[in-house]
Amino acid sequence: MIQDLRENYDLAKLEREDLNDDPFIQFKNWFDYAVEQKVTEPNAMTLATVTADGSPSARIVLLKGFDENGFIFYTNYNSHKGKELQRNPNAALVFCWLDLHKQIRIEGKVQKLSPQQSTDYFQRRPKGSQIGAWASPQSTVIENREVLEENTKALKEKYADAERLPRPDHWGGFLVKPTMIEFWQGRTSRLHDRLRYTLEGGGEWKIERLAP
Repeated sequence: MIQDLRENYDLAKLEREDLNDDPFIQFKNWFDYAVEQKVTEPNAMTLATVTADGSPSARIVLLKGFDENGFIFYTNYNSHKGKELQRNPNAALVFCWLDLHKQIRIEGKVQKLSPQQSTDYFQRRPKGSQIGAWASPQSTVIENREVLEENTKALKEKYADAERLPRPDHWGGFLVKPTMIEFWQGRTSRLHDRLRYTLEGGGEWKIERLAP
C-alpha cells in the first residue's frame, strides 16, 4: 500500500556550523559530493514557473552552470516554460538526491542570458542536440513523430558539412538569481534538518533553521 511506503533517513545531519556563510559555496560542496557519490544526473532539477492565469507549472530541466550570480539552464524560449518566464520572471528550483537524503530548494528572479552566452553554449553541444533544437517546435501540438523525423532529416542534409549550426533566435539560456536557498537533510522520525539562506537588502545572506 502506498501509505505504508517509508524510508528511514539516517545518513547525516546538518548543523549551522556545517554551513558555509556563502550559499553558493555550500551548494558547490553538496553538488560536488553528489557527483562523487555517482548520483544519477545530479544536475537534474525541477523548475517551477507560473502560468498566465496564476497556476503553477513544473518540469525537470538540467542545470548547465552556476556561480555567485545564480543558476543557468537552457531551453526553447517559445516553449511553455519559456513563455511563462518571460511573462512572470519568478521561478523555483528543486534538487532532490534521494540516495543521499538531501534536497535543495531555490527561489528567485529569472533573466535571459546574453545572446553571445547562449550561442557559445549552443555550439558546444553535440551536433545532434543542435539539430534537435531546430527540429522540434517545443510544446506545440504536432500530428505525429514523423514531423520531427522529417525535420531532422532535412536539417542533417542542410548542415551535412557543418560542425556547428547557427543558434536559433528562439533558443537560449536563463539565469535564476536566488533570493532564497534552503538545504534539507533527511533525519530519523521525519525530524529533518532545514537550513535556509535568505537574501537581505544589503546583499547579505541571513541563515535560519526551519522546523521540518
